[in-house]
Amino acid sequence: MSQRITIDCRGLKCPQPVLRVKDALERMVAGEIEITVDNEASRSNIERFAKSQGCPALVSQEGENFRIIISKTGDSRPEPGAADASQFTCRPGQGEIVHVISAETMGRGSEELGKVLMRAYVKTIKDVTPLPRKILFYNSGVRITATESDLIAPLRELESKGVEIFSCGTCLDFFDLKEKLMVGKPTNMYEIMQSMSSAAHVVSPY
Repeated sequence: MSQRITIDCRGLKCPQPVLRVKDALERMVAGEIEITVDNEASRSNIERFAKSQGCPALVSQEGENFRIIISKTGDSRPEPGAADASQFTCRPGQGEIVHVISAETMGRGSEELGKVLMRAYVKTIKDVTPLPRKILFYNSGVRITATESDLIAPLRELESKGVEIFSCGTCLDFFDLKEKLMVGKPTNMYEIMQSMSSAAHVVSPY
């Protein structure tokens, strides 16, 4: 039988919202969980945790609050290597890293060499601890997320582990790639700036 659970996590500090979601998921065989939070960190943590558990999450913003609806089916299973709920904290160094990729090449000089270096960079992100909270692509960097290549698979692997991947919507439009996005989702300048300003560390391959 499908269940529906409502959880109000406003005013709770990380990782409490994720721990409550974990408890609800464990008690539920199939159904939906509706969670309300009042800050970006909790929203992001819950969305990442849900994805790591094999459960899609739909997020909407209502004023200063976020409403997250998580769907669970009998076939939902945690991703291999999924982090424990207690690790979804808001402390610096614990998932507060944001990678910023603003070009499809790494460094300056040879463009051919720069593309080789960028491929190695993207493929290595999953091997470095801790994983980033988000990866932001803008300017020509969006070509990486919207072009068929051997980088799509490692990016999808990162996404399955709860890493949020965003590509600048304006940039996708500029390069006529919006309908070709293969991993992650489009975003706007506000979210890009908000993500960078709230991160403990911003990492860029330049």
